[in-house]
Amino acid sequence: MASKSSANILDLVSDKLLDIPQTPRALPRVMTLPGIINGYDGDSDSNLSGCRERKIIVANMLPLHVQRDPDTLKLTFKFDEDSLYWQLKDGFSPETDVVYVGSLKVEVDASEQEEVAQKLLEEFNCVPTFLPSDLHRKFYAGFCKQQLWPLFHYMLPICPDHADRFDRLLWQAYVSANKIFADKVMEVADPDDDYIWVHDYHLMILPTFLRKRYNRVKLGFFLHSPFPSSEIYRTLPVRDEILKGLLNCDLIGFHTFDYARHFLSCCSRMMGLDYESKRGHIGLDYFGRMVYIKILPVGIHMGRLEHVLNLSITSNKVKEIAQRFKGKKLIVGVDDMDIFKGISLKLLAFEYLLQMHPGLQGNLVLIQIVNPARSTGKDVQEAKKETYLIVNRINEAYGSPDYEPVVLIDRPVARYEKSAYYSMADCCIVNAVRDGMNLVPYKYIVCRQHSPHIDKTVDSEKETPRTSMLVVSEFVGCSPSLSGAIRVNPWDIESVAGAISSAITMKESEKQLRHEKHYRYVSSHDVAYWGRSFMQDLERASKDHYNKRCWGIGFGLGFRVVSLSPSFRKLSPNYIVSAYRRSNRRAIFLDYDGTLIPQTSIVKSPSEELISILSALCSDPKNTVFIVSGRGRSSLSEWLAPCEGLGLAAEHGYFTRWSRSSEWEACIPATDLEWKEIAEPVMRLYTEATDGSNIEIKESGLVWHHQDADPDFGSCQAKELLVHLENVLANEPAVVKRGQHIVEVKPQGVTKGLVAEKILSSMVEKGEAPDFVTCIGDDRSDEDMFESIRNTVLSASVTSTPEIFACTVGRKPSKAKYYLDDTADVIKLLGGLANASDPKPGNIARFQVTFDTIF
Repeated sequence: MASKSSANILDLVSDKLLDIPQTPRALPRVMTLPGIINGYDGDSDSNLSGCRERKIIVANMLPLHVQRDPDTLKLTFKFDEDSLYWQLKDGFSPETDVVYVGSLKVEVDASEQEEVAQKLLEEFNCVPTFLPSDLHRKFYAGFCKQQLWPLFHYMLPICPDHADRFDRLLWQAYVSANKIFADKVMEVADPDDDYIWVHDYHLMILPTFLRKRYNRVKLGFFLHSPFPSSEIYRTLPVRDEILKGLLNCDLIGFHTFDYARHFLSCCSRMMGLDYESKRGHIGLDYFGRMVYIKILPVGIHMGRLEHVLNLSITSNKVKEIAQRFKGKKLIVGVDDMDIFKGISLKLLAFEYLLQMHPGLQGNLVLIQIVNPARSTGKDVQEAKKETYLIVNRINEAYGSPDYEPVVLIDRPVARYEKSAYYSMADCCIVNAVRDGMNLVPYKYIVCRQHSPHIDKTVDSEKETPRTSMLVVSEFVGCSPSLSGAIRVNPWDIESVAGAISSAITMKESEKQLRHEKHYRYVSSHDVAYWGRSFMQDLERASKDHYNKRCWGIGFGLGFRVVSLSPSFRKLSPNYIVSAYRRSNRRAIFLDYDGTLIPQTSIVKSPSEELISILSALCSDPKNTVFIVSGRGRSSLSEWLAPCEGLGLAAEHGYFTRWSRSSEWEACIPATDLEWKEIAEPVMRLYTEATDGSNIEIKESGLVWHHQDADPDFGSCQAKELLVHLENVLANEPAVVKRGQHIVEVKPQGVTKGLVAEKILSSMVEKGEAPDFVTCIGDDRSDEDMFESIRNTVLSASVTSTPEIFACTVGRKPSKAKYYLDDTADVIKLLGGLANASDPKPGNIARFQVTFDTIF
């Protein structure tokens, strides 16, 4: 059921999870009504004059350091300058007002929350969410870390020891937490002007709450983790709710094309949505709204890192490292302690390298820095235990009193100390088995570029060429951006060992070239560039919000917005019947499948009711009624035989007849169809190679169907078949077109638009120019008919312009001016026209309807 405005549908939603209460507004904001904005002239500059541009950044955690003063016991706050969310504001103009919404890293007592919220808003432009402790535990440590995080890193709960099974209570906590975040955003958001940027997998259904409250909200989302392949993602019981949540955004960002491709595949396989690429931008048409996909890896903050490099404490640490490991080559690794970082695999590769190259023993050191684990659990403890076992084994086998092959630093390490190790390492290795956007290689490259301070520390007599070497897992998000790195499969221990050997033995000139290439990329694609680029694309993606009409439809987490042209509206039966009665000559064009008969119906023959309605319309001498279909003439002749005066146009107009008693006419001679003998063998080749596909042989053409094939493979084969047929039929009088799950070959000059034009022209030539034209259809082929009818009627030599009712079935972008919801509405509308016909149908009671109760 679809309503005319989002206000109507909000009243119908019964899901308590989406009951959004009116919340007090801490900042002034402007309310708008869905639908057409009265007086809106499209001049955004005039509307925003005198107002500061504002961006709202929504993330799980606020970019703040929080401490409790030991004397006053009051909470003290300061910005976390290492937080990505704090740093990305450098990509915005200085006049931009940035508001942050998220949770604090400490629990705040209920008695303090109001005071803390006011302080954070006034002094830091931050809005805290204050999740209850039990809810936060189930939301973050539960659903996010036990279910989403493992799944997005390709870990399935095949058995209880492997991962946690889906828990409905944890999912409800996730939904409740997202709703609290949404409430806080609504307290400060001005939906007309503000841009809202939501971050990461913790808040993937937040867009549904915001879109439901504000149909035209300008909303972006960026996923900082991998997005799994459809085979993995489809195992999630709430997969549809999360996909629909993301699709309620205007722009969705991913680090790599692989992650974006997996998301698009899920949309195709689970929701039947196909993407298109126009002028470099990937978009999904979701109920008339174009949802754009952004592919751009995040960068680092160059200024922050360079500042750390120039600290005296950093230079002292560099000097200490240089003295301790003098004469040795250093390899550095910095990883969190979890099962996805591949620390044990890295150690096994290093062990194999020392075993196979004895000359490296005593000269090569792996410094492995382990960041504290972000979560606790059995898997973390097992990973830590295995790490220590391998380190001890390597050091015992290859170490000596003055040589420790592996230096394991398992404690919190300050940024300056990490920077010092980066600066002194000959090679950096990131060996994760699955990771989002790992910034360690970027930091290593910048540190290797050195600062003058560090050059002096290591007693450089002259400026030496900068070099760096990277060994990077191909399963890490930054891998595609670092084309000069040695990419490895972390599971192939021998290959990883070989890559490390190549990295430390490579010629200095090649190391320099690789480093220069990487540094140019990292320095130009920093975090400011990332934030600025994303926001520019979000502005572009949402610029047409006020040029369309919006309807909110769907219940609960299935809510979405239909966005269509302002001139596109539902066909009023009273209006068309009134025009029908005033007219003296009428032309009515009707598609068959999807218009008169539902696409999902197994029985394709018309009902008795439909036959009676069509017969009544045809019996009126003022009417010329045609069924214009892609079906063959034999089926249409058989099914519609009771309708004496009904005209038929079969196979998209290749065959036409004006009534049951007239002969079929072909638009071209049968001898011009010899190209079918060329096209059919090609189609059969693809049918044999594509399971689930089939060929439909028509008198005038051929259709290759792949709706029952694998969606991705079928689509790929259809693209290839299209090119293949175009090549072999280049000199033949045939056209090849791709449609919804089909590739069709038909004669040139055969379309529904052309047959409608031919019929209307014939009526004009007979002196029967219509003053009323109705055309109803549901698919792409009918769009040609809508356009052709308008052009033909308006260009014909008639005394007055006829009333045209071009109507598509379903709310979707169309060249038609009107729509009806489904085939049932079409039948009821035609029944109303039959009632207004002359002579009246004998069974008029059958069609007696009250439009006010139907529409």
